[in-house]
Amino acid sequence: MARGARFSYGEVARRDVIRRSNLGLVLRHIRASGPCVRGRLVEDMGLPKATVSTLVGELIDLGLLAEGGPASVGAVGRPSPVVRLAGAGHLGVGVEIVPGGARAVALDLSGETAFDRSVAAAGGPDEVLDAVADLVGAALGAGHVLGITVAAPGQIDWQTGVLGYSAPLGWSDVDLAGGIAARLPAGAPPVRADNDARLGAVGECARLGTADLVYLTGGAGVGAGVVVGGEVLRGGLGFAGEIGHLPIGPAGRACPCGRSGCLELAASLPAFLDLAAPPDDAVHALAGPERRVAELRARARAGDPRVLAAVDAVAGVLGLGVSMLVDVLSPRAVALGGYFGAFAEWLVPGVRAVLAERAIAGQVAGLDLWASGSGFAGPVTGAAQDALEPLFTDPAGVLSA
Repeated sequence: MARGARFSYGEVARRDVIRRSNLGLVLRHIRASGPCVRGRLVEDMGLPKATVSTLVGELIDLGLLAEGGPASVGAVGRPSPVVRLAGAGHLGVGVEIVPGGARAVALDLSGETAFDRSVAAAGGPDEVLDAVADLVGAALGAGHVLGITVAAPGQIDWQTGVLGYSAPLGWSDVDLAGGIAARLPAGAPPVRADNDARLGAVGECARLGTADLVYLTGGAGVGAGVVVGGEVLRGGLGFAGEIGHLPIGPAGRACPCGRSGCLELAASLPAFLDLAAPPDDAVHALAGPERRVAELRARARAGDPRVLAAVDAVAGVLGLGVSMLVDVLSPRAVALGGYFGAFAEWLVPGVRAVLAERAIAGQVAGLDLWASGSGFAGPVTGAAQDALEPLFTDPAGVLSA
């Protein structure tokens, strides 16, 4: 090096870290805001035009962005090409384990589905994990899979992938991530696991481009996933959101968790089916929860008094649970997932009525309450989005690895 030249390996390393971080920022911005021109990126991100041009060019070279097509027709001046997510060959695989089966979905960067398959799986954890590993193995053939995330109801340590307890599954102390990883071929992508409601919240945020909401599952159990400022709220012990076992359900009725009167006993899908379609009802003969819910929704729209009474009952107890969340967390929005979404035209007004009565008025005034557009697929698509998250954080690092 010439005498007097100024050069610092630490400075070069720092600049590389900033560049890689900015690459992720550009990707995440386009995911949240949709396709846009480079000039819009400069305005939105507050970065110099030359910096944005360099970052976009590198992401195009990495195959993660594509550019083309004018931003508008008939605009004054030279039309600008639009930058959009590409990377169709890079996939994240999400898996959801539910009582009696599992579903795997592979999504690319733009959210397009490359794989979607369900399997029936009975027996204990070993038998179910065998079936899940076979399902994941099939998904690995859909493209370049960067990661695998498993969703399940219950208390899951997201750092270790161990399920401590799940009332809907009846499992305790099961290593979901490690058990599936051990059953996959050598060299398979990393596997992690998290609670279904938290992953449903991740998927809802990615779908809507929002950074603050509470997502409620309506499936085998009832849980809450909370996102604040784009970060999943886990709590100090990592299990935040277990609202299904709040003691606001049927008094004195025993829950599989060992307590009584839990919310899940009144608002989970099995509880709703018991109210809306007893065992002697033909709906119980239909295969799969989605088909049963679709039939009951059709009955509700036709004015079936039993189904409508069941929806009203769920709205009452769910509204009480939501009012507690609203008072404690003060969210901008609450999204109803799972079967809750299918009955939103009745549930939303019912929940709002309870909120008006039970929650702090100032909290309710600015609250958005809606049905998730993902339906039952919320947790599994959120798991697939979670599996892609490292690429949106450090795209150059992930692809170079």
